[in-house]
Amino acid sequence: MKYKKDFNLNEYHHQINETVKFHEVDLMGVLNNAVYFNYFEDARISYVKQLVDKFNLKKFMNKSSYIIMAHNDCDYFEPAVFEDELIIHSKIVEINNSSFKLSHIVQNEHSGKIIAAGSGVVVHFDTETKKPIPLPKEFSDAVNLFEN
Repeated sequence: MKYKKDFNLNEYHHQINETVKFHEVDLMGVLNNAVYFNYFEDARISYVKQLVDKFNLKKFMNKSSYIIMAHNDCDYFEPAVFEDELIIHSKIVEINNSSFKLSHIVQNEHSGKIIAAGSGVVVHFDTETKKPIPLPKEFSDAVNLFEN
């Protein structure tokens, strides 16, 4: 587990905004812990779509392959409540042969406080064989350009 003081938001070049909706809070009025994973998914999809569009990654997102989650985790530091406006900061922190790992930081937009942090590992799969396949070099090149 990382601590809030260990995060540097300047290292995160992608972000999306989320507003906590009524159906996402529990009886205590707090954002349900599982919803953070939906926010991470929204951020991950946005990040990958931005890479595909910006760097024209035809070999990465096509009908012969897809990406699926292999692992998710989240550490919660402070609660979010109904109508809180959140910023989900994301970056790819590791690229392997057929997978990559994203890091996410959830920040309360008004207070500036980091309220949660998580990560996820995504695997690149062949649609026909249903087995992991290598990420194309153009993907890692695009990530390096985007992140640096």
